[in-house]
Parts: sequence; structure tokens; C-alpha cells
Amino acid sequence: MPLRHILLALLVVAIWGVNFTVMKMSVTALPPILAAALRFLFAAFPAVLFVPMPKVNWSRIVLFGLFFGFGLYAFLNFALFAGMGAGLSSVVLQVQAFFTMALAFFLLGERPRPIQIVGAVIAFSGILVIALERLEGSGLVSLALVVAAAMCWGVANIVSKRTRGADPMALTVWGAVVAMVPLFLLSFAVEGIETGWHAVLGADLFTWGIIAFLAYPATLLSLGIWNWLLRQHPASTVAPFSLLVPVTGPLSGWLMLGETVSGVELAGALLVVAGLVFPLLRRARTVA
Repeated sequence: MPLRHILLALLVVAIWGVNFTVMKMSVTALPPILAAALRFLFAAFPAVLFVPMPKVNWSRIVLFGLFFGFGLYAFLNFALFAGMGAGLSSVVLQVQAFFTMALAFFLLGERPRPIQIVGAVIAFSGILVIALERLEGSGLVSLALVVAAAMCWGVANIVSKRTRGADPMALTVWGAVVAMVPLFLLSFAVEGIETGWHAVLGADLFTWGIIAFLAYPATLLSLGIWNWLLRQHPASTVAPFSLLVPVTGPLSGWLMLGETVSGVELAGALLVVAGLVFPLLRRARTVA
């Protein structure tokens, strides 16, 4: 991968790390599903007025919007609302790299290296360690929701990879159009139209600034770059760059929200990061 592509990948995952803390703020200021819906409303408009629909089968756009926009953020926002910390969520969600790897094997024929399989086993053992800390109450539910969000992200990565010929930014914008519809419908059904309306009317400039950050740098810019990188390189090469998110995510959660984790959760998080980093370190050693 050329240096400029590596720098673009690093920019994306750095933005996504801070993104978790801002998302946590959004679900305290607004109902969680409504916050996700507004994120994609802002991402879609006014960009959709200037960006032509990608010249690909419309079903691919729908699938991308449903899995990345609706599935990922419905699960993730509700997990944050249910008490999952922003920093810990940023770590657990990165198992999307291994969901992507597994799906790429079954659907695209991209055979993972044995060391990548070992990394996946290490990372998922970390998820199990974190689960041990959350066996009771809503903690285990919120953890399961983040894992479900990671699976949706993995599916979205494969859809993006298979949508060849589509402009990455166009796919992102029109995917946002698709995503906001079921998110608003789910918000109306679960959170209530009246509750949502009062939340929107009562939102201050800081809240709208949060939504703007989530919509533009954290969605349009970063996702557009990510989709472009997935078209240039194998999914198994691009997805592991998200390993930086477990660094910037917990750091921003600590600095901005004062979040802490238990010793058991820290051990599990370190295993997840080790599983992500280990294949890359072995690969670098082999190349050297």
C-alpha cells in the first residue's frame, strides 16, 4: 500500500476514534436512534442534491445503507445509550476486521493467512473476557449490541468492496439517504414522534454541532475515503488499519468524558488489540 494511502487510512481511523466519544455525547443529548437518524439526514442533505446516484445496481446501495447506516448505528447508539462506554465500544467494534476477513473468504475468495486466523482467535477471546465482567444486568446486552454492530460493519465492507465502479463519495451519500429512512421509522416506533419532536426543538447549538461532526468528518469524509481504499486494496489489508481506533477511542473517552474501565475489561481490551496487531507485526517481520 503506498504511503499516501496509509496516511489516508490513519486519518480515517483517528477520526473514528474521537467519533465514539462524540456519539456518546449525542445519545445523552438526544434519543439514541433519533441521533443516528439525524446524523444520516445531515450526511445526505444537501450533498444528495449535488452528488449523482452511483451507476451501479440500486440493490447494492440499499444493502450498503442498511448495513452500515441502519444496522451499525442502530445497534451501536443503543449500546452506548444502554451504558457501554465510548472507549470500550471503540475497542470491541474493531472485531469488524475479522468479520470482514471471514466474509471476504466465503464471498470473495480472499483466503486469510494462518496468522490472521490466530489474530481473530486472540481478539475474540478478548471479547469473551469482557463478557465475563458483564454477565449480569444490561452490561452483557450492550456488549452483544456492539458485536452485532461490528458484524453489520463487516457486511457493509464486503458490499462496498463488491460495488465496483461506484464513486465512493456517491455511495456514501446515497447510502445515507437509504439509512435515514429506517432509522427515523424505528425512532418513531420505539422512541415516539412526540419525544423526538421535543428533543429536536430543545436541541442547542452544541447538540447540533455534535450531529454536524458525526455527519461530515465522521461519515462523509472518513467513509468516503474508507470505501475508496477498499476498492484499491484487498479487504484483509484495509480493515486491520482500524487497530488505531482502540487507541484514540479510549483516549478521547478518558480525556473528554472521564471514562475508566475495570481491570478485567482492560485485559479483554488488550487481547482484542493484540489480536488486531499481531498479524501485522508478524507480516512486517516476515517482509523484513
